Amino acid sequence: MGEQVTGIGIVGTGVISGTYLDHLAKLPGVDVVAVADLDVSRAQAIADKNPGIRALSPQELYAADDVDIVLNLTIPAAHAPVHQAALEAGKHVYGEKPLAVDRAAAEPLLKYAAANNLRVGCAPDTVLGTGTQTARAVIDRGDIGVPHAATASFVTPGHELWHPAPEFYYQPGGGPVLDMGPYYITSLVTLLGPVRRVTAWSGRSKEERKIHTGPRAGEIFPVQVPTHVTGVLEHESGALTTVFMSFDIWATRLPRIEVHGTEGSVSVPDPNGFDGTVEIATATNRDWTEVPVSGGYAGAGRGVGVADMARALRTGEPHRADGALAYHVLDVLESLLEAAAQDQPVDVASTVGRPAAVPLGASPESA
Repeated sequence: MGEQVTGIGIVGTGVISGTYLDHLAKLPGVDVVAVADLDVSRAQAIADKNPGIRALSPQELYAADDVDIVLNLTIPAAHAPVHQAALEAGKHVYGEKPLAVDRAAAEPLLKYAAANNLRVGCAPDTVLGTGTQTARAVIDRGDIGVPHAATASFVTPGHELWHPAPEFYYQPGGGPVLDMGPYYITSLVTLLGPVRRVTAWSGRSKEERKIHTGPRAGEIFPVQVPTHVTGVLEHESGALTTVFMSFDIWATRLPRIEVHGTEGSVSVPDPNGFDGTVEIATATNRDWTEVPVSGGYAGAGRGVGVADMARALRTGEPHRADGALAYHVLDVLESLLEAAAQDQPVDVASTVGRPAAVPLGASPESA
């Protein structure tokens, strides 16, 4: 490896690891050198197919001299302990969302990293693509005036329709808020800034669900978390966002995200994707009009946040998908669930600055 390449070690070789491996192989400045999994055969299968990647135990991976960043792709319940083990081995960490299953597990990670001059990064990095970043450019240019309201909606009839082992989506750490909420809240914070207070209501349509696919099709499992949550976010700017997240809806025509300002509105594409069409309607032209790409990493895929973090490590600059942002997003999501359980508004204790915009034409190696 050259001096400008950062070594990546992946812990957790489930379905999402394939997507990361595919995209990281295309990104500058990063090189996956090792993989680890509790199921040794899964890690070995990846190593066998990818020359230059070796299969290790998690402990061996943490200790490897050529691993600079541990990419944590384990299930949510394992995020915090894997992060902690990697940090204690002196590694920077980047993980899938959420940062941890709750704030109590997440906060010590950030404190330990800060005390030991280590970095924490966290998905989603979808907001670094051209979709959300073009919408941010529209807002930052003042094209819709002063933003004062937004809507965000994610709905599905349930992951058990397609996932062969969906139970974790319905256990603590899962549910629509913690499962898909990170994409939406991270995008909203990128667009409108941090959140200071929330209120919400929640419910569930079923106490049990049935697996529909795979070798366990027909098995019944319990639902342990709310599966339908609606609420309001009060941003520090004063803007109000209405959120709607559900595993109980068969179909909808609701937009993913819209932001409304004093002079117009912008339609933001799916925050679970990196690109997509951004449209604007204004006081002088109320017809929705497509906006040319105005920012973001073009052609981005999962792992661009890792490459952005690797570049920042080399340059000493802040990385965009960082632990403070992930912690604030987790704080907002947990506060939403608390507000629903308590039937009253909840103040969000944390705050964070908007991450730096990704300029048009940027590369993870240079911006």
